[in-house]
Amino acid sequence: MSVRTVQLGEVCEFVRGVTFPSGEGKSEPTADSIACLTTSGVQREVAWRSRRFIPRERIRNSRQILRSGDILISTANSKELVGKSCLVHRPPYPCAFGTFVTVARPLEKVYPLYLAYWMGTPDFLAWCYKSSSNTTNISNLRVSELETLELRLPNVSEQKRIAGQLEQADRLRRTRRYALALSDTVLPATFLQLFGDNFDCGPFGQFGDLVKITGGGTPSRDRPDFFKGRIPWLTSKDMRGDYIWDTEEHITEEAIKSSATNLVPATSILIVVKSKVLMHRLPVAIARVPMCHGQDIKSIQCSKAMHYEFARFVLKYHERRLLNIARGANTEGLTLPMLEELPVPRVDYNAQRRFAAIVERHERLRGAQREALRHADHLFQSLLDRAFS
Repeated sequence: MSVRTVQLGEVCEFVRGVTFPSGEGKSEPTADSIACLTTSGVQREVAWRSRRFIPRERIRNSRQILRSGDILISTANSKELVGKSCLVHRPPYPCAFGTFVTVARPLEKVYPLYLAYWMGTPDFLAWCYKSSSNTTNISNLRVSELETLELRLPNVSEQKRIAGQLEQADRLRRTRRYALALSDTVLPATFLQLFGDNFDCGPFGQFGDLVKITGGGTPSRDRPDFFKGRIPWLTSKDMRGDYIWDTEEHITEEAIKSSATNLVPATSILIVVKSKVLMHRLPVAIARVPMCHGQDIKSIQCSKAMHYEFARFVLKYHERRLLNIARGANTEGLTLPMLEELPVPRVDYNAQRRFAAIVERHERLRGAQREALRHADHLFQSLLDRAFS
């Protein structure tokens, strides 16, 4: 197989985005407007719904209209996101792109899907990170440097073969990810089916009467030995949605005695109360082992009248309400009274236990799904390394 080294400028045409004042971008179209994508549209796939509408007169020439096979590159963004890209398969409507986005338009010498996968490799993204300018709020990637970046390029038939293999592996992991997302909807729907009437009719009690809520604390950073223990210590970044990921830090028993943090027992409910995450979602998870946590989390221990799985879904039931309260507070976050005053229907404990059994079976299924997704991601990354290393 013959492989030659080329510069990107030899096999791509780079097109700069449309410049327009931020106030001109509208959410609804008009008779003389055209859709336009900004950096928010550059995701794993093109986020067409994020488009804004700008005056058509801003388009200088037809090259600034997206075509099938174009690759959108975020060339002005935060340092970590510069170089993020995605392939345009088939535009659903005439659409331009903004000034913070650059399009790489492949020529006949390069297969678009092959180039798109290459631009998703760690090496390309690391090069973008290193080459982008350093500024306080935004980093820029110059098109002139992109044009001189070297790419090892086999013949077109080999490019198609490699891209085909990567596409199959990519489709598998997208399917796994979609299955996991669908699985997320099962338990909330089951909870509503079983207990929706109770939330409509009552009778109600207050959440604080059925649980004990405690805060957290941070051991002194001046004592590095405090962070050389075996007890997990969590912050909000260790919670992804409704699951606790491996914690980065572990503390000692001495650290617990010397700080405001508490050792909470297994089956405690952990809820993030102070974080920018609360702009979008409410992370609530179950501690499966005894652990400690920082001030951005509160822990909840249930009384004998409330099962912890039922209590967790009570909090998720009130998620939208709690997020609205948090955003309306002087400092973004949830306070103890906000949680204690939540209305809770009085539900027979045996019914709560039956729901907890459903949750347990579902969690086993989700564990298998997460493992399948991990294997699919590993397969894709292995093929990506083999193709472009």
